[in-house]
Amino acid sequence: MDTLLWALAVFLALFCSLDVWYYLRAAAVLVKAWWLPPVWDVLAEQTMGGRVLPHDMDLCHMNNARYLRECDFARLSLYMRNGVFKALRALGGTMVVGATTIRLRQALCVGKAFQLRSRIVTWDEKAFFLEQRFVSGKDARVSAVMYCKQNIIGCSPDKMLQFLCKRKVEVPEVPEDLQQWINFISANSQALRSESGQDKKTK
Repeated sequence: MDTLLWALAVFLALFCSLDVWYYLRAAAVLVKAWWLPPVWDVLAEQTMGGRVLPHDMDLCHMNNARYLRECDFARLSLYMRNGVFKALRALGGTMVVGATTIRLRQALCVGKAFQLRSRIVTWDEKAFFLEQRFVSGKDARVSAVMYCKQNIIGCSPDKMLQFLCKRKVEVPEVPEDLQQWINFISANSQALRSESGQDKKTK
């Protein structure tokens, strides 16, 4: 009985202090992606299915924060299948999200099925830029679209792509709307550095 009580106490402590469901879902996504066939085209779009469940709800539709959470899981699957995680391990790099922006076009109501389509659009010397689309309905309507800047630390996107493709990969043309967002990130970063006096320190 004492062992059972201790186990229950640990279980409750974990759920109170950590987002346990997030880690369980992330582990399930990685295991599933590991068993799926690899995607040899690093830039190919990948699709992950989903459905709005009761715990995703906010006034009968998916909570705004849940969109970003689903995008996290879709990127895990993307990187596992297209070899990005493999390249990171081989080159000793890590990654972290540097910026995201999302546009919500149509509410996803409880019980609604959707597809989350993710792809690497372009990259620079420090980061990959991804597009992730929530597509639903028979007409494949885009319910939401998100851009993500995935910063690479310890190596570079170019080195990772050369490792995976065994050749130099040309940077694709950047769509106009994505370029405007990239410009905003750069301008905002410059403004914050100036505001904090970092520019003066580096001169």
